[in-house]
Amino acid sequence: MAKALYIHWPFCAKKCPYCDFNSHVRDRVDVASWETALLADMRAEADAAGGEALTSIFFGGGTPSLMPPELAASLLNEAEKLWGFEADIEITLEANPSSVEAANFASLSSAGINRVSLGVQSLDDATLQWLGRLHHSQEALDALETAQEHFARVNFDLIYALPDQTADQWKSQLSKAIGFGTSHLSLYQLTIEPGTRFATDVRRGVFTPLDDDAAAELFTITQELTEAAGLPAYETSNHARVGEESRHNLTYWRYQDYAGIGPGAHGRRGGFATTRHKKPENFLNAVERRGHGIAEQRMLSASDQAAEALLMGLRLTKGIDIGALSARFGMQTDALIKADKVDQYRKLGLMWEDADRIGVTTQGRPLLDGLLGEIVADTLVDA
Repeated sequence: MAKALYIHWPFCAKKCPYCDFNSHVRDRVDVASWETALLADMRAEADAAGGEALTSIFFGGGTPSLMPPELAASLLNEAEKLWGFEADIEITLEANPSSVEAANFASLSSAGINRVSLGVQSLDDATLQWLGRLHHSQEALDALETAQEHFARVNFDLIYALPDQTADQWKSQLSKAIGFGTSHLSLYQLTIEPGTRFATDVRRGVFTPLDDDAAAELFTITQELTEAAGLPAYETSNHARVGEESRHNLTYWRYQDYAGIGPGAHGRRGGFATTRHKKPENFLNAVERRGHGIAEQRMLSASDQAAEALLMGLRLTKGIDIGALSARFGMQTDALIKADKVDQYRKLGLMWEDADRIGVTTQGRPLLDGLLGEIVADTLVDA
């Protein structure tokens, strides 16, 4: 049963040109209707995935820092009644570093949020404007300072490998970011996602993405600087002091059960995959009609689950225990991975192997998607 809960707040002040998340801009949000719907969806999910106290809750979006703190408090109070909380529960909220949202940090902390993840994205004003962000760099730094005053744990995101970005530029920005002393950094290379405005811009020749070799150099710089600062990578794009890793995200990467509520939210529980209605209005209508927002619920085969577990687990720098995975899903090792391919990439320095445990090296992580396509057994790919 689920020990982690994801709550999706789908609204943003503006849609960023690189974003392919389920986010929507609305002139007006009826908070009372959303409270009613989210509470009902949560109760329905607890009926299906209750039984154990929660170890983590994550408010994602969209921009959940636009959510009134009173609503966050109401949802947390209900979650505690339905599941119960572990004594050291991690409760994260994603936030944009605008002055308006930072003004709510004290109230959000009082509501029970104890970890915040700030979408800083860049410390350069021109880059922020190009990325379509509504904040400027000083506003982000002010919000970061406010967050560190009110929350026990703070993460912030940066996007790098931007068009024409040089090694010296990224080195300077990352060094500055590390200097703020947060216990966690999420450092993402810019990817051009289908259906985004950036995808259209690339197709029209408005800009050209950074080439693979230059991006790989920036990735190497990222690993070196964060490692030296005591913030080693524990996942492809996430870096933390030892013990400060995101427990909620580790639930995903370790392929453990979690409940997901709100528009477009995904969940994994008891071998089932759940997906909520994406469009906010459709979600509200579904909850009103049926008492929950589920658009699709399907049983996953052992092969489906094993494939997902592999794809998620190999993102972790600690890799995955193939023996444990084999036992968990009742499958032979050769039905999970191609041992000869793993050995080939180990010899090339792109993967490592230690007894039953395999993983991707620092050199291999920029090539992760390609490696996964090569080493995952055909029985899983075709499942």
